[in-house]
Amino acid sequence: MRGIFITGTDTAVGKTVISSGIAGVLRDEGVNVGVFKPMLSGIKRGDPKSDSYWLKKMSKSSLTLEEITPFEFEEPLAPGIAQELEGKNISLEDILKHWDIIRNKHEFFIVEGAGGISVPLGKGYLVSDLIKALNLPVLIVARPNLGTINHTFLTVEYAKKLGLTITGIIINGTSEKINLAEKTCPKVIEEMCSIPILGITPKLKCISEVTVKQLIKDHLHLDILLKK
Repeated sequence: MRGIFITGTDTAVGKTVISSGIAGVLRDEGVNVGVFKPMLSGIKRGDPKSDSYWLKKMSKSSLTLEEITPFEFEEPLAPGIAQELEGKNISLEDILKHWDIIRNKHEFFIVEGAGGISVPLGKGYLVSDLIKALNLPVLIVARPNLGTINHTFLTVEYAKKLGLTITGIIINGTSEKINLAEKTCPKVIEEMCSIPILGITPKLKCISEVTVKQLIKDHLHLDILLKK
């Protein structure tokens, strides 16, 4: 089984747009692709607006929503905090048990985290610990505007310190009229991080199955992902 773990430099950077778009394009190209987002906060997995629902819709995976996202929490907080408020204690081992059940049901998996790489998923472990346990290469989604150099560099350096393999960076959500920060940041990020930028994607005015897949086709180097 091959795959990629998609994390962000922050929350609301467009991880699900990128994750689901890649899944949809790979599916159209004949790749047997599955999706896994182990934890979801602030929305029910069955809500058509949820990340889990969108990932399943785009990947057309035979996995149920419960298999794609085994743990959901009511409050829109980091999963580790949201579950504590509900009196729950989901361990890393609990996630890995679910992963072992589904991991061989597809040839290629796209796993999406929650927020950034250091978000607490439970007591004593972070998104980074899950990435390490799954042993998947990382794709980092970053925002395009002022401040992204710092956030992206820190994310990359932390991942490198942990010995994680970083496939590349995607800068997502550029403005219709690209400002000076959006124009200059990509080159600086690539030079500082020594990690390739696999795509710079514009902010979508309308999010649909068609527009998201077209975004990936037009702006991402998927061939690099598939070589990992």
